[in-house]
This record gives sequence, C-alpha cells and structure tokens, in this order.
Amino acid sequence: MLLRIMGNKRVMKPASEVDLKAVKYISENIQAPHLTGLWFKLFVKLIEVPGIGSLIVNYLKNENKFDEILKYTVIPEGPMFKPEFPPQEPEHAVVSLEEDVKPEDRVELALKCLPEYDPASNWCGDSTASFRYWKIRDYAFAYRSKFTTPSMVAERFISAIEELNNKNPTAPLLISFDADELRKQAAASTQRFEQGNPLSILDGIFMAIKDDIDCYPHPSKGMYFKFSSSSHRVLLPDLVIYLMQTGATTWIHEVREVKKDAVSVSRLRKCGAIFVGKANMHELGMGTTGNNANHGTARNPHDPDRYTGGSSSGPAAIVASGLCSAALGTDGGGSVRIPASLCGVVGLKSTFGRTGMTGSICEDSTVAIIGPIATTIEDTILVYAAMLGSCPADRIPLRPPLPCVPNFSSQESLQSVESLRLGKYTEWFNDVFSTDISDKCKNVLRRLSQKHGCKTIEIVIPDLHEMNIAHIVSIGSESLSALSPDYYDGKGERLTYDTRTNMALFRSFTAADYVAAQRLRRRLMYFHMEIFKKVEIIVTPTTGMAAPRIPPSALKVGETNLQVTENLMRFTTTANLLGLPAVTVPVGYDKQGLPIGMQLIGRPWCEASILRLAAAIEETCAAPVKKPVQYYDILKGN
Repeated sequence: MLLRIMGNKRVMKPASEVDLKAVKYISENIQAPHLTGLWFKLFVKLIEVPGIGSLIVNYLKNENKFDEILKYTVIPEGPMFKPEFPPQEPEHAVVSLEEDVKPEDRVELALKCLPEYDPASNWCGDSTASFRYWKIRDYAFAYRSKFTTPSMVAERFISAIEELNNKNPTAPLLISFDADELRKQAAASTQRFEQGNPLSILDGIFMAIKDDIDCYPHPSKGMYFKFSSSSHRVLLPDLVIYLMQTGATTWIHEVREVKKDAVSVSRLRKCGAIFVGKANMHELGMGTTGNNANHGTARNPHDPDRYTGGSSSGPAAIVASGLCSAALGTDGGGSVRIPASLCGVVGLKSTFGRTGMTGSICEDSTVAIIGPIATTIEDTILVYAAMLGSCPADRIPLRPPLPCVPNFSSQESLQSVESLRLGKYTEWFNDVFSTDISDKCKNVLRRLSQKHGCKTIEIVIPDLHEMNIAHIVSIGSESLSALSPDYYDGKGERLTYDTRTNMALFRSFTAADYVAAQRLRRRLMYFHMEIFKKVEIIVTPTTGMAAPRIPPSALKVGETNLQVTENLMRFTTTANLLGLPAVTVPVGYDKQGLPIGMQLIGRPWCEASILRLAAAIEETCAAPVKKPVQYYDILKGN
C-alpha cells in the first residue's frame, strides 16, 4: 500500500490503486504515560514550559507516528475540508420528513411510523415483571389518563436531584438547575393536558441538555443550582451559584453570553419538551471518560465506581438513571455514542449537516454534531424527528436529501431488514479489551441472520491508524481555533489539567499537518464509499472496553490515560471524520454486569436504515434490560 523512497519519505498509492488483499490490520498501541494526582500536575507544568514542553510533545508524537504520517508521507489525494458525499440510493420503507415544517408536525408523522404499542397494559401490568424503562408513549398515556401530571413528575425529579446532590461522594449529573424554572415549565405542560391540547407526544417529556448547547434561560455557564425555599431536604443553600461556565469550563461565560436556545433546543421546546437543566460533561468535550475536576465527575448508574464515558457524561447518566426520557449531547469523536454505550442506552450521531449546530460551542466544527440519547430506539426517533433540520448554509454545498425515518407500520419494513447487507472487518471487530464485547456483538449478527436473514459480508478498511491521526488533528485544530484568542489571553491556564494536556498537543499541529489530515479524509472517504457499494451498514462494537474504573486520585485533578481513550474511541471516530450516521444500541452485559453497545455505521443521509436495524436488534437480539444501581422511577414514583 505504501512505497518507501528516499530514506524516510513515503509515498502512498492513490486510494483507487490500493490492493485490499495486501492490507494488514495493526492494532493501536498508544505510547503515552497514565498519570493522575501530583505527577499529573507536574507533567502538565512541564509540557507548558517553552522549549522543554515542545521536546516532550514532539517525542510523544514521534512515538505514535504522527510526523511519519503527516510530514514524511506523500498523500496523493487532494484535501477535503468538510465531508463531501456522492449521491446515495434512496432508502426503502421510509417516510420523509420536511425540514421546513413545524417540528411538532414532524414528530406527529414519526409517531405514526412507530410499531403498535399499548401503554395501558404496561402501566397496569405485573410489577414483578422484568425491568423496563418507561417510554415517551408511557408518559403521554399517563398524562392523558390523568394518572399523573408533569407537575407531579417535576416534584419527583427535584427530590431525586436533591438526593443525588447530597450523596458522598458527589456525582453531579446537572451543572445548571433551577427548580422554579422546572416547575414553571411543568405547570404550563400540565395546563395544556388539562385543556386537552398538548403540543405533541413530547409535551411534558423531561430532557437534559449538555452544557455546551445553549438552553435559555439557563446560563450555560457551569454550576448553577437553585432550589426554592420549599425544599427541606437539600443541604445546599436556597441559592447556590458557583463555577459559572460553558462547556464545563470555569471561564467561557466571561466571553460568551447566551441569549436564546440553540436551534435544536428551540425545536424541541416548540414540541412541549421540559428542560431540566444543563448536564455535566468532560470539559470542552475533550475527553472520553467524563472526568471533570472543576465540579465533580458524573458516575455510571450501573456501577458508581466507574466512569460514564464522555464527553456527554451527564446526558447519558441522567437518561440511564430514569430521570429523563432523553437528552441532547454533542459528538465530535464518539461523545454521544461512547457514554450511551457504557451506560446501556441508545445514542445517535446523524450525518454531518443533517441537524443545525447553531447555539453550540462546536457549531463550526467539521466533525461534530448534536445528537439524542434515549433509552429506546423509538424514543430516539421521536426526538430526532423534532430536532433535525440542516443549516441553510449547508444545504447548497451538501445537497442533503429529505431526512427519513423508518416506517415500521409498512409491510415493506420487515423486508427492508432482511435485505440489509452488513459489513464486518473481523480483525478490527475483534480488537477489544475483553472478548465479552466481541462475543456479544457476534451473537447479535448470528441472531440477525437467523431471524431476519441479514447477510454479513467481510470487508477491509485500510489506513485506520491514519484515520485516527487525521481525526485528532482535525478536531484538535478546530477546538484550538474556536478558543482563540481567549485561550492565549491567559484563560487557558484555568482549564483542567487533562484539557491542558490535549491543548499542548493541539498547539503543536501546523497548517501543513491540518492539510495533510484533510488529504487523508478524502482518501478514507473513497475507501468507505467503495465499501458502501457492497454493504448498507458497517457493524462494530461501540467501544473497545466496558466502563473503566475511576481512580480516586483522578477525581480532584483529573487524569491522562490515552490507552483508555483509544480503547473507547477505537470504533467511533470514523463516523466523525467522514460525517457518516451512526447509532449505538445496547446488546447485553459483560461478566461484571457492565453494559455493552453495538455500533451501526450507515451510508450518508441514511439514518433510517441504521435506526431500522437498531430497532430489530433491540426487539430480537438484546439481552433483558438490567435495572441500574442508581435508578429513579419519576413517572410512578416507585
């Protein structure tokens, strides 16, 4: 695949000339120290010293072949600075959703596409039956039947948040919360139900918004808690305001004022969704564990001694805990899918440009999207239908077709699953920390074949190591650019130590490195578009490991553990660099009872296909759902 000439210089063959039979899979072996506590603080201080810091960063880059790929390799493809997609074949058994109509109209259309469901039987069913999460349709049924009201649910939510905030050690799911604002939204929703005029199926549905997405009137500035004087059990004062921040930093609020909702939040608000506050996250989204030394690290509801995954740690944990039916996160390298997988819920990353990013910190990114996290595929579809809609500036260059959702009520729906061809790169698929993960995912493929006749086809994906480097350079350069000039104005020193470690690496990238990364993006896009001529969906585990333990020494100052980061991101960055849609769906648990997720990567604009297959996996292949250790039933109050 590579022709070596003139000493260190390498020349890549054009992508169209690569012999796939000659491609050899090489497992990543990250060369970097794992540091926490005092040693981590000293390391960060050292890499920020002029001269010495550059030597250390350059040594680590050379150990991980950054310069070999970016500086000493001739890449024949031209740069692709944003994902560009060739025209795609239309999906079958789908319903198209107009982008410019009211979001509540899209939700109503999506609702009609869902399979039949009787919430009454579940509401009145056997309480000793196996655990299941309440669906959005369960909430709507309970409200319409007057079994409960959004205001009653709000009080249960407030009590649960008070309980969580009083725990020791702390496990903050929200970093901005106002009980009076929540009661105000719930009262308005309750009134609409009393008048028989809910806005949509999402009316009265509780949702959390990741802290890097604007949700007015929440300050989007970090830790803000307000409990009314009627709350008696809370140990916090009636009004506590500290660490005001956006993106879970301690300073972005000083340079970025929030005046209105992000466009995705605005669409959901028009559907009647109730926003509980701003959810915790890994600072600036620059981490995969969810560690945040600024104000506390969210903990995995299935095992509080383990990470949730990140960077959308709070959104995934609050959904898995039963406190919200859904949440919004951002995904620039797996930040929706990784925590969703580790917490045992669903996370969707849509095609680049499918959903407007206005009102988020990463709105100018070429790798990031805003995506929903929910407990089921059908709830994911409902939230996705409400929030979708491309930015007008993206419609001309990207030429997106109308967004679609699977029509489960169609007779063609089952046939569409049966006709799916699934691509599996076995060596990559099996490269996991524990065989529990690959075995569960293989079992899903077997059952899909037995139940639906889905064919699994062996594929080969070249240049996966180059893919990871291109992604790091792209997201790192864009993140640094988004923070300038404030980062260089002294505020960079107020970031957490792990963020500062990342920034030291990002500062080392040159303009030539960035262009080389975009050349690799075009090259890798070619390989994947060729694969999608043979298959509709690429299947992988979502992560290479289950939820990692939280080192006690990492809670105060954070940690750097790039081996864990690589294990968690091994399968997710493809969808970000190339802008492809991807979804993670729970498929069972490992021997320690930790959730395992399976990832489905689709053709550009083909969200309906991956959602349809994910629903089939959810229905016929996944293990029974385990009740998390940290779980609150705020619908019935049990």
